[in-house]
Amino acid sequence: MFGLNNRQETPAGKRERVRQEELKGNPTGALKEGLDRAENGNLVDLAGGMGWKDMVILIIVLIVGYVLYKLFF
Repeated sequence: MFGLNNRQETPAGKRERVRQEELKGNPTGALKEGLDRAENGNLVDLAGGMGWKDMVILIIVLIVGYVLYKLFF
């Protein structure tokens, strides 16, 4: 249960590992957490908290928004 890696793991590393395990188990919560963190301006956590499908959707929305902006303004 407790391997050598767990004893040598730093507290920050352990927090990140637990956070990543939680994000894998709850994808919609990961999207919400990513969006909540985005409000604070932390892009790394936004991208890290989202799955690849969510990231593709975000990119598409940004591209469509840019095209619409250029068409109307």
